[in-house]
Amino acid sequence: MEPVKNEGRQAPGYSVRQDGTKISDEQIKEWLMEALSGDGYAYGYRKLTVLLRRDHGLVINKKKVYCLCKELDILRPQRRKKATYPRKLARNRVITDSNQLFETDIRYGYIAGEDCFFFIQSCMDVYDRSIVAYHIGLRCEAKDVVRTLQQALFKRQLFDKEDKPVLRSDNGPQFISHAFKEACESFGITHERIPPSMPNMNAHIESFHRILEEHCLSRYEFESYKQAYETVVEFMTFYINQENAIKIKEVRV
Repeated sequence: MEPVKNEGRQAPGYSVRQDGTKISDEQIKEWLMEALSGDGYAYGYRKLTVLLRRDHGLVINKKKVYCLCKELDILRPQRRKKATYPRKLARNRVITDSNQLFETDIRYGYIAGEDCFFFIQSCMDVYDRSIVAYHIGLRCEAKDVVRTLQQALFKRQLFDKEDKPVLRSDNGPQFISHAFKEACESFGITHERIPPSMPNMNAHIESFHRILEEHCLSRYEFESYKQAYETVVEFMTFYINQENAIKIKEVRV
């Protein structure tokens, strides 16, 4: 897997929390989409600004929120009454074998030397806890998460299989895009999304990303994207080699 080059688009910006923690614009966009998926559907960008300040402790002005909403095409006059991508809600499942349920999520890392964020998308098989495929890059768009899903299906030799895994994700912009919806339909994948503010329904990949944060991302002050990329690849390789031997007889998710 070769490092992804930044082609034409600047690395995402950020805002800060009241304690000075930097939060990437992509994370803020995810919070905005979660708000609109729940009780905040009717909110304009001003009310969304208040919500971000209250619920996430962000120091952010309404102009910045307006710009993010414009990028997401969710400014209220443009918002459709019904979602263009109907959501299939995640439900509890009993998993008894590999390739039945995959969970995917995106984590953000910070490169101090370049004052920008980079992205890690992981796709996990819930049964055996293995990371089937992942993406690392200075951006993570719909086309990137589609490519990660392709890699996961290819590595598990599932393209020609009738029974394919259910894929579970949150409500991030990449996962509610038309491009991702069409890819899932083309691959024959059932895509379900967790309800807003219920990360426990994506608990296994969330747990892995906490391990990634604790044992990799927070241990280093990266000076360059190259250093960050190589460090995360090394961690992923170690984790995959360790976890490939672990099998769990039955898990309820």
